[in-house]
Amino acid sequence: TEVSKNGPGTGVASRQHRHESFEQAPIYVAVMTYLGFGIVTLFGYFRDFLRAVGLEKCHLARERDEQKDFVPLYQDFENFYTRNLYMRVRDNWNRPICSLPGPVFDLMERVSDDYNWTFRLTGRTLHNVINVGSYNYLGFAENNADFLKTVADKTRQYGVGVCSTRQEIGNLGIHEELEQLVAKFLGVESSMTFGMGFATNSMNIPAIVGKGCLILSDELNHTSLILGARLSGATIRVFKHNNMHSLEKMLSEAVCSGQPRTHRPWKKILIMVEGIYSMEGSVVRLPEIIALKKKYKAYLYLDEAHSIGAVGASGRGVTELFDVNPADVDVMMGTFTKSFGAAGGYIAGKKKLVDYLRSHSHSAVYASAMSPPVTEQIIRAMKCIMGKDGSTEGERVRQLAENTRYFRARLKEMGFIIYGNDDSPVVPILLYMPGKVVAFAREMLERRIGVVVVGFPATPITEARARFCLSAAHTRAMLDQVLHHLNEVGDALCLKFSRKKYSSWSDLSDETDFELGS
Repeated sequence: TEVSKNGPGTGVASRQHRHESFEQAPIYVAVMTYLGFGIVTLFGYFRDFLRAVGLEKCHLARERDEQKDFVPLYQDFENFYTRNLYMRVRDNWNRPICSLPGPVFDLMERVSDDYNWTFRLTGRTLHNVINVGSYNYLGFAENNADFLKTVADKTRQYGVGVCSTRQEIGNLGIHEELEQLVAKFLGVESSMTFGMGFATNSMNIPAIVGKGCLILSDELNHTSLILGARLSGATIRVFKHNNMHSLEKMLSEAVCSGQPRTHRPWKKILIMVEGIYSMEGSVVRLPEIIALKKKYKAYLYLDEAHSIGAVGASGRGVTELFDVNPADVDVMMGTFTKSFGAAGGYIAGKKKLVDYLRSHSHSAVYASAMSPPVTEQIIRAMKCIMGKDGSTEGERVRQLAENTRYFRARLKEMGFIIYGNDDSPVVPILLYMPGKVVAFAREMLERRIGVVVVGFPATPITEARARFCLSAAHTRAMLDQVLHHLNEVGDALCLKFSRKKYSSWSDLSDETDFELGS
């Protein structure tokens, strides 16, 4: 695997990191992928020519002839990819769902009469499609009336909307109860919650750093982190994904050289990483990053959107997975939109930090307070994870870990190339070629499997993939059904590119020995 070139680790960190795979595909796959994009690009230029001479109708917005001397609103070349590549395959995205998005869901069938420029609903429903695309890691996207009784009670008591900010008259008792529970769950001094997960990053980072500060950001960080960093006005430098040599080199240079031109010391140096990277399925090398942070006196911002609730013996994220002290992470961020089946996010850490953000964060000062039923749903889910509702602590977390280990091992056995850490419930299967991405998504839906496929520009041009998100709500029968169809589709479309050989699931489970207590 590629990870060996990132440098050796020690202890738990090195054991976890050895279970992370980024196998390279054969060279012919890359050649065929570039060739495929080249062919569709040439056809795109040809079709643009046909549109220009009036032989093909253009469905996209265009400038009027009388406005040709104005500053253009629509740049034709910028829309080239959307117009000529994405439009032909967009039936694989934005599919309308008409049921609870649990382990199975119902889809509204739609068809297009003009090659996906417009869609019309047929009135037919596709029932019981197995959902392996939602971030429903712990299965809390549920509609069981007994489980949701407290949510219904809080809705009757408080209503649905608060219609005010926390700073004014929107600060409810359940908001403070949630923040105390989050701090206790994470093992930190204090926390604060926000109504939107994306804004938790994009609106709080500018309050933490600014001009004269340096942000060292992992190259695969989420868009919300990137936007927050850009809005802050701080200098941004990007280090290679999970590469400690690259990070240390930048830290050393930043400490020795200081700011450009003036060479004054940076006001702050902030390292920004994620717990689980949502496109790669890889897990942050947290112990080594903490060691570097302490060595160079930097700060650490940890985004646990995909890892909180999903990893660790009791769902407390990567700090528990690697058995590190949460106090060593300066800013702990996470969202409630995934493992908790709700909405919003949190920032946690020292009380001094949280008190500062309450008055300086735009998201705290200007945004409407979190909806009461959403707040109660998070409290309900967190108490369930902690075993405070009478259930067994960590029961759903253990089920998710078991499903993750089984699903990843079976895929390796079949011969697929999959990325990421063996503990990660995000499982990317590499498809590479643009034609295979489209064929895979359509064929899986024919077999009543709902998958998410991702391609350029969201991934590198040669690394298009299908991203599976496992859930504690998936039964073994569901997973076996998905794996059966994956095996057949993989053979039919020639998607099994792995050159590694595994004999059986039992051998793989021994090799990837999963230690919940590690």
